[in-house]
Amino acid sequence: MSTVVTGLGITAPNGLGTEDFWRATLAGESGIGPVTRFDASQYPSRIAGEVPGYTAEEHIPSRLLPQTDHMTRLALTAADWALADAGIDTSQLPEYGMGVVTSASGGAVEFGQRELENLWSKGKEYVSAYQSFAWFYAVNTGQISIRHKMRGPSGVLLSEQAGGIDSIGQARRHVRKGFPVVVSGGVDAAVCPWGWVPQIASGLMSTEDDPARAFLPFAADASGYVPGEGGAILVVEDADCARERGAERIYGEVAGYAATLDPAPGSDRPPGLRRAAENAIADAGLTPAEIDVVFADASGVPALDRAEAEALAGLFGPYAVPVTAPKSMTGRLLAGGAALDAATALLALRDGVIPPTAQVSAAAPEYQIDLVTGAPRERDLRSALVLARGHGGFNAALVVRRPVP
Repeated sequence: MSTVVTGLGITAPNGLGTEDFWRATLAGESGIGPVTRFDASQYPSRIAGEVPGYTAEEHIPSRLLPQTDHMTRLALTAADWALADAGIDTSQLPEYGMGVVTSASGGAVEFGQRELENLWSKGKEYVSAYQSFAWFYAVNTGQISIRHKMRGPSGVLLSEQAGGIDSIGQARRHVRKGFPVVVSGGVDAAVCPWGWVPQIASGLMSTEDDPARAFLPFAADASGYVPGEGGAILVVEDADCARERGAERIYGEVAGYAATLDPAPGSDRPPGLRRAAENAIADAGLTPAEIDVVFADASGVPALDRAEAEALAGLFGPYAVPVTAPKSMTGRLLAGGAALDAATALLALRDGVIPPTAQVSAAAPEYQIDLVTGAPRERDLRSALVLARGHGGFNAALVVRRPVP
C-alpha cells in the first residue's frame, strides 16, 4: 500500500504560502532578523525567524480568535491551504475516515504566558477560560480536527525538531491501517519570553546580532542556532484513494521512515542519527546510492554539525551526495522544522532542483559533505532523505520519492 502527499500548506519566515516560500527559498532569501514579537534587547539572543505579513483576521474566523494562540492560527491557516491544495472537501468524506497527527514542542506558550501574567498581576478573574486548552501541546491537532470535522485517529508527537517527521510517519501508519486521509506535519511559534528562556538555557542558541551571520549550519564559524516560527501541514493519503477521487497532483510518496534515540550521555554507544537514516532508506526499499539529496538537520551547533557530517560521510561516502539546509533561511522552527523540510524536499522533487544553504559559502573542510551553497542546483531527483534531531536525543529520518507517472 502506497502512501502519498497530495497537499501542502506552508507558513514560514521567508514566505507565507507554498509558492511564496518556494520562490524565496530558491532565491536564497532569508526570513531571519531581529526579534519583533517582544522586546528581546535584554536577552543574549535577539535574532529569530518570524512569519511575515500574517494577519490572523484575514485567515481565521472571528469566533476562533479569542481561543487561539499565534501558533494555532498559523497551523489552522496552513491546514486550510493544504486541504485546498489537495482538492479535498472534507464534507464529502466520512468524518471517522479522516485523522489529524501533528507535532509539538511546548504548546502555545505565548497564549499561556499572557494568561499567567494576568493571573499574577490582576487575579484569577482576568484569566481567559480558554486557557484550559489553548496552551495545550495537542491544541493544533484538536483545533484542526474540530474545524474540519476530522474524527478519525488523531494524536500529537512531542519530539521537538524531530516531531514533524514523526508525525508524517504516524500518519503513514494510519493510512496503512485503512484510513484514507490524514492531515499531518507541524507548526510552532515560541517567539516570546516563555518560549525564549528555555532555549537560551540550553546553551545552543546563537548570540550573534548580525542576521546574516547568526545561523551558519556546517560553516567553520557556526555559533549556534536561531529559533523561528511556522512550519508546514501536509495531506497524507492512500495512493489508490487519491487517484480514485481524482487528486489533481501527487507531490511524492512517503517511502521510508525511521526513528531512534541517542544513548545516555557518557555512553560509549554512537549517536542514533545514522541508524535512523539507514533504517528509513531500508524501509523505502532503497540503498544509500539511490538517495539523490539529503535535507540535513543542520543544527548550527559545531559539535552537532560535526556528528551529522560524520554520519553522512560514513553512510554515503565523503562528498557522495548533495546535502542542503534551507532552514538556514528560516531558523530552526522547533516542532515545525522537520515538516517544513519534508515539504521542501517534495517541492525539490517536483521541480528537479536543490535549494541552497543560504549565508554559508562552504562547509568546513573537515566535514567532507557536498553542501549546496550559493545557487540552486538542478538535478534529476527521484528520492530525498530528510533528517531531524530533537533536543533530548530524538532522531528521525524520512525518505520521500518522486511519484510514478
